[in-house]
Amino acid sequence: MASVEDGEAEYTDESISFLETLWGEGYLSPGGPDEVRAVLEGIDLTGKRVLDIGCGSGGITRSLAADYGAAQVVGIDVEAPVLEQARRRAKDDDISDRVDFIQVEPGPLPFADGEFDIVFSKDSMIHIPDKESLFADIMRILVPGGWLVASDWLMAHDDEPSADMKRYLDLEGLSFAMASPRRYRKALEGAGFHDVELRNRNPWYREVARRELAALEGDLYEQAAAAAGREVVDANIQTWRAMSVVLDSGEHCPHHLRGRKPA
Repeated sequence: MASVEDGEAEYTDESISFLETLWGEGYLSPGGPDEVRAVLEGIDLTGKRVLDIGCGSGGITRSLAADYGAAQVVGIDVEAPVLEQARRRAKDDDISDRVDFIQVEPGPLPFADGEFDIVFSKDSMIHIPDKESLFADIMRILVPGGWLVASDWLMAHDDEPSADMKRYLDLEGLSFAMASPRRYRKALEGAGFHDVELRNRNPWYREVARRELAALEGDLYEQAAAAAGREVVDANIQTWRAMSVVLDSGEHCPHHLRGRKPA
């Protein structure tokens, strides 16, 4: 869920089209449906009320209802362009009465205490600098015994980023607020979560990103250029090259994470 500075959206129609060319319609982060399944492993959403933080263009939000049996799913984001696409696509679903999309302002979550059984997020909390306040707020809106289940992009340490990481972040051009696994664990436990788990997905995404880059430089280039424009694709090829460096070093380390509110 990106931040918005002066009302300017970070995810344009062109960038949305580019990312969906890589990861599938409605998916703005790596792995598509298979990675969502991996994040949710062992968590039963049947009949549950679910919040999707940083829902983007809505593919996951809709899937949580259609494929995982959630009774009600609310997708939230701060950016209008992605939500416009999410709402348009949801109108064509036979689950539209179980899915809602809400634009929110950065800051506290606009929901009542204990409103959700599950809080889900896929690679969007990287945009939220204050992890401690975020996890405390998620704890508040969960029912007793409820779960936070998420993936996010982490950095291996909380020190000054390396020159390679700074170059990658500069090329991304997004409001990334990366933090370490240590800080995430401390923030989750400090908010009161039990059964906290963090799993390093760097080995998985290091290989996936290498294949993505090869595809962008090869057979996928023309398709991506037709969807988003050559300038967008060329810029992202440079970004992927820089990202591969920090993935290979381990400084960029996507993680799965989860925690349970005490029953």
